[in-house]
Amino acid sequence: MVRWQKKAVAAVAAVALAAALAACSSSGGKQKEQSSSGSGGNVADTPRMKVALITHSGPGDTFWDIVRRGAEAAAKKDNIELQYSADPDGAAQANLVQTAIDSKVDGIAVTLNKPDAVIPNVKKAIAAGIPVTILNGGLDRWKTTGALGYFGQDERIAGQATGEKLKQLGAKKVICVIHEQGNVSLEARCQGIKDKFGNVENVNVNGTDQPGTQATLTSKLQADKTADYVVALNAGIALTAVQAVKDAGSSAKVASFDMSKEMVKAVQDGTVQFAVDQQPYLQGYLAIDAIWLYKTNGDTIGGGDATLTGPAFIDKSNIAAVQKYAEAGTR
Repeated sequence: MVRWQKKAVAAVAAVALAAALAACSSSGGKQKEQSSSGSGGNVADTPRMKVALITHSGPGDTFWDIVRRGAEAAAKKDNIELQYSADPDGAAQANLVQTAIDSKVDGIAVTLNKPDAVIPNVKKAIAAGIPVTILNGGLDRWKTTGALGYFGQDERIAGQATGEKLKQLGAKKVICVIHEQGNVSLEARCQGIKDKFGNVENVNVNGTDQPGTQATLTSKLQADKTADYVVALNAGIALTAVQAVKDAGSSAKVASFDMSKEMVKAVQDGTVQFAVDQQPYLQGYLAIDAIWLYKTNGDTIGGGDATLTGPAFIDKSNIAAVQKYAEAGTR
C-alpha cells in the first residue's frame, strides 16, 4: 500500500471511530445530568427505583451514619429513592422489613445481626420478587436466605486477627466490651479474639447508655487489676473506655473496632492503640449498588461468596492515610 493510501485508510478509520463514539454517547449507556438535593451530578438514566436500607442501628451510633452516606452516594448515582430505617430490636427490625415489602419497594438492603428474628421476613421479600442484599452482619447465614450477596467483614476472622495483634503487643488479659445484647457480630468478634489470644473476659453494657457504660467499665477495671487491654467493638464505646481507664486509675490500654473522626485523634495521641476498620461506607455503597446492577443488568457480585470489606488495622503508622476521609465522615 502506498503512502497516500495509508493516510486515506487512517482518515476513514478516524471518521468511523468518531461516528461510533457519537452513536454510543447518544444511545447505549447514556447518563444524564440531574440535580439531587440541589446539587448536580451524573445520574443513571434508568427507571427510578425505591430501595429500603434497614439496619439494627441504635440511637446515636455514628458508625451507621457512615454506612448511610455510602448508601446515599450509590442511590444518588443510580437514580434510587433511598428509604432508611433502623431498630436495634430484632422483632422491630423484622417489622421494618415487612413494611418495606408492603410498600412494594424495588429492593431491600438489610443487616442480619439478629438473624433469627429477621431472616423469615427476608425470605418473604425474596418470595415476593424483591431482590435483597445483606450487609454488615449475618455472614454465617446470609446464603440460606437467597439474598443476592453479602457485603461486610468476617467478624470471627477480624477478631482472630485482633487476638494475634494483641499477642504481638504483649497483652496479658483482655476485656472485650459487648455493647448490644444478642448481636451475633459482636459476639463473633470477642470469640475470635479468644480463639487466638485466650485470656479474654466479655463485659456486657448498654451501648446507648454512655454514663452507665463508663461506670460499668470503671468498676470492672478497679476490681480487676490484671486486665491490661480493653477492646471496644465500636468507636464510641472505645472513647468511653478511655475515660473509664482514667477514672479507674488503671494502666490498661484501649483498642477499638471501627473508625470515626474522633477516633483519628485518639489513635494519633495514643489513647487508643489501634482500630479495626471494616469500611462501613463501602458496605452501604455496595449493598445499594448491587441491587441496581441486578435490576438493570442482571449482575451479581461475589460469585456466590461474601464480598469482604475488612478487616484492616489502623494505627499511628497509617492513620494519616485515612485521616481526611474520616474527617469527611466516610471512613
